[in-house]
Amino acid sequence: MDFIMSCVGFAVGLGNVWRFPYLCYKNGGGVFLIPYMIIVFIGGIPVFFLEIALGQFMKQGGVSAWNIAPLFKGLGLASMVIVFFCNTYYIMILVWGLYFLLHSFTNPLPWATCGHPWNTINCTENFRRACHNRSALPLLSSTPDPSIPISLLSSVVSSPLNLSSSTLLLFNGSCVEPEGMRSPVIEFWERKVLRLSGGLDEPGDISSHMVLCLIATWVIVYFCIWKGVKGTGKVVYFTALFPYLVLVVLLAHGVTLPGALDGIVYYLKPDWSKLWEAQVWIDAGTQIFFSYAIGLGALTALGSYNRFHNNCYQDAFVLAMINSGTSFFAGFVVFSVLGFMAAEQGVDISKVAESGPGLAFIAYPKAVTLMPMAPVWAALFFFMLLVLGLDSQFVGVEGFVTGVMDMLPPKSMAGSLRREVVVAICCITCFFIDLSMVTEGGMYVFQLFDYYSASGITLLWQAFWECVVVAWVYGADRFMDDVARMIGYRPMPYMKWCWSYITPLVCVGVFLFHVVNYKPLTYNSMYTYPLWGEALGWCLALSSMLCIPITVLYKLLRCKGSFTERWQHLTTPVWGRHHMEYLAPESEAKLLPPNGQTKNTLLFESVI
Repeated sequence: MDFIMSCVGFAVGLGNVWRFPYLCYKNGGGVFLIPYMIIVFIGGIPVFFLEIALGQFMKQGGVSAWNIAPLFKGLGLASMVIVFFCNTYYIMILVWGLYFLLHSFTNPLPWATCGHPWNTINCTENFRRACHNRSALPLLSSTPDPSIPISLLSSVVSSPLNLSSSTLLLFNGSCVEPEGMRSPVIEFWERKVLRLSGGLDEPGDISSHMVLCLIATWVIVYFCIWKGVKGTGKVVYFTALFPYLVLVVLLAHGVTLPGALDGIVYYLKPDWSKLWEAQVWIDAGTQIFFSYAIGLGALTALGSYNRFHNNCYQDAFVLAMINSGTSFFAGFVVFSVLGFMAAEQGVDISKVAESGPGLAFIAYPKAVTLMPMAPVWAALFFFMLLVLGLDSQFVGVEGFVTGVMDMLPPKSMAGSLRREVVVAICCITCFFIDLSMVTEGGMYVFQLFDYYSASGITLLWQAFWECVVVAWVYGADRFMDDVARMIGYRPMPYMKWCWSYITPLVCVGVFLFHVVNYKPLTYNSMYTYPLWGEALGWCLALSSMLCIPITVLYKLLRCKGSFTERWQHLTTPVWGRHHMEYLAPESEAKLLPPNGQTKNTLLFESVI
């Protein structure tokens, strides 16, 4: 059960809450579920199961597990690079969430009003409300109707508007923000939290408040995982289950709000024409590989802690359904609130629907300010955000540390390092890199990491090679036999077909579409990254992708003999001690009964 909870905590994260609902509405509502579920079964579940089963069979972390085909150990190194980058930038979401949480215990909320030191003269609280109340006013021209008393106008329109002037705000039936006016929630986010500079080349000063939040977050992560997966397993019982309780509470409250039903209908309303658009299928594939945490090595690390005869096949299906089900359920929570927000402001839902940080730190906080008991709902939401992110961070760091510990030579001075020291070194290293993200230009650095280091391109590249190595180098039938030794029966043949043909083709198709349709990175659709910034981003992406071909070339060049001899030698698995009890010689390969049904020990000649 610890394994299930850890996987739920890791794979079910912020992407399920802030990205899937947006993609669903953007790509045809309920129609999006068709390509999504197809790719879940032909791409997501097969690779998800492969990584867990590989870790359980090899009893090694994300790097050493690829002793199953030593020539391709670069796959493990690539996953280590990706998960290291993820651990580095992902924690910033927790830092921002903690900062918002600490500011949620005031009434009114600081992002609900203007007049703070960080606000500009363009900050206005009520222009949306004036727009919402336009039904109380006749259509106004540039010259006010003298028959309408100014007192009536003043009771409806917010006081900052100069109603005595010869020009009034036009109420033309649409709600478009007056030019130059800015919402207090946007100013709180950009001018107080981020203190956003003009671009990547303007790093500015470090925020002391954000550094304190960063230290606090890393300290929490360290003390939750320093003793290993046994300690983490107990923590994730809370961090994995609590968000579900909060989501239920938020939904129960959300559906009672005016406009909530319109939001839910907007979320699910099918647009069948979208089904034939390539982008819909690409978004589905990318979201699945991202939300299932495929290619990061952490699932392999978690699987390595399982009992050898644990039914990982059943676990993979259960976890996949929990992950996708959570994504779908979160959509009702998000769009019930966005529907209410749109109704309150008198705008279309498309104007308030956002994805990623824009949803978590702009749209939802803005919606909360319109609710009764706003501080309560704000604190509940940001605490859930913090918990959702923490368990993903726990397992991500755990996967990286497990890989590092497996790589350290056991008899060397480095190999004698205690786990607590290795965890501390990893956390401190990430902390110093994170300092670049708590500057005034930190958001640009964060987005650079998010867009390139753990993007769809890198994860698809990783998943493609995992399938190829297991199915074509090690052997799909051979791995199916290994799984049968663990769980007592062979998985459905469709798993073998997916590893061998279908999933690699899906990965290649989505990967090529990403490359062909590549667009330069921008922030907020306004700031375009400089060429050197893009080059830095591609360096982040290639730092993991090139691990695989470089390692293959290095091993082939160092090995002696003909190419055939080198290939044979470097693709022969290196078994661990625990395999001596379970693996028969290849000529006598057969299904071995689960533990407890036999006391016979089968020996084999190991290949080192």
